[in-house]
Amino acid sequence: MCSHSTYFCTVRKQKRQPVLENILVESCAAEGKSLARVDGKVIFIEGTVPGDVVDIQIIKSKKDWAEAYPLAFKQKSPDRVEPFCSHFGICGGCQWQMLPYEKQLQNKFQQVVDNLSRIGKVALPAIQPILGANQTEGYRNKIEYTFATRRFVPKEELWALKKQFPDATANELAMSEGGAAGFHAKGMFDKVVKIDTCHLQAEPTNAIRTAIVQFAKEHNASFYDIKQHTGWLRNVVIRIATTGQIMVNVVLGAVDKKLQPLLLNSLLQQFPEITTLLYTINTKFNDSIYDLEPIAYHGKGYIEERLENFVFKISPKSFFQTNTQQAEQLYCITRNFAELSGTQTLYDLYCGTGSIGIFCSSKAAKVVGVEVIEDAIADAKENAALNGIEHSFFTAGDVATICDDAFFDTHGKPDVIITDPPRAGMHEKLVSKLLEMEAPIIVYVSCNPATQARDLALLDAKYVVTQIQPVDMFPHTHHIENVVQLKLR
Repeated sequence: MCSHSTYFCTVRKQKRQPVLENILVESCAAEGKSLARVDGKVIFIEGTVPGDVVDIQIIKSKKDWAEAYPLAFKQKSPDRVEPFCSHFGICGGCQWQMLPYEKQLQNKFQQVVDNLSRIGKVALPAIQPILGANQTEGYRNKIEYTFATRRFVPKEELWALKKQFPDATANELAMSEGGAAGFHAKGMFDKVVKIDTCHLQAEPTNAIRTAIVQFAKEHNASFYDIKQHTGWLRNVVIRIATTGQIMVNVVLGAVDKKLQPLLLNSLLQQFPEITTLLYTINTKFNDSIYDLEPIAYHGKGYIEERLENFVFKISPKSFFQTNTQQAEQLYCITRNFAELSGTQTLYDLYCGTGSIGIFCSSKAAKVVGVEVIEDAIADAKENAALNGIEHSFFTAGDVATICDDAFFDTHGKPDVIITDPPRAGMHEKLVSKLLEMEAPIIVYVSCNPATQARDLALLDAKYVVTQIQPVDMFPHTHHIENVVQLKLR
């Protein structure tokens, strides 16, 4: 039997690789892994922290590096603390609960330093200390739970069940409870970890999920089977704003004119604090709802969130930073780095629903937002109108294509550019366009310092990095945001 966390027993079977004993974990690495060195070879290990001494199973081996998971902990790091969540190590939602928050911040800061120096290889100023979160539990304003016919059964429990029911298959045991509500098990699309209490979002998040499960049991309502593409309950998305408004969107696999009103009325009766209740019918083979139309059953169909004095309308398909308190801090840093004095034309690239541009609008002469997703631009225009931002223009399109001389003649050349790309970073064509634009200041907001570093190396042809500020948006995970100011040489 594995003596380590159940989570590490779920690694899929691969070609047998060597077992190494008494390996000292030296430091943290990217994506929540840690790093050890054996005979000069770097080994990335899941589920460990610096100071652990472990026996490891190699699962992938290359010339200069390898990947492994721990078989047994011979000595645990003195930095370790007891995780506060009973599901830690199984659901995969949090990777670093076994580290004190101060250590998490140190590791994230070092991740920024390593990426910018080793990948970017450009001249850097002193990096400011990472801005940690005041609230490290219940900080998410949005969370999505999945309903599935197959419950993820940890290996130790599976062995015990096999002794009790020797003729049952693993699949039958996974389906024995009629399904589960929670999060997908790490690396498994068809099994869900049954969640009792999630600490990432404040109540009534757990109570709402539990109430839906109870309703399903009482009314024999089926959970969704992603393999067979059958079943009724698929997902529930819960948004809780700092304004106190709550949105619940129940995603169903089919229309059921009898059960739908019963479920929705039950939720409204049990949770009168829900300000907007919606349902979405999803008969597709994937869980994305961005090409579907959520239907408002109760309330306005949206909620409102505040950042400083700005109000943002959040609809079921809107993107909004999932940690509101830290988003306000992130945007303040971005606005400060933009060095706006009221006379500049500000371009907000990858603007999404316009939140950063609107947040900076009071110190800009004009805000021009560009985003490829048309629905997001519609939200941006509505948010600008909601806040009376008349000196803004939002348009859908590819920046590298639409920002030509005619566009500049109409809207003005940028004095300041804020870019907030996805994890993949900026397309090389966009980097070339930024170099062509020659805005005096660029503020680069990134959720992936590795791709940010790659882009900084390209921008180095005309820009110098002048300020760097890491921000922790997601405590207990390996994710880190980083804001960089660049000035034209």
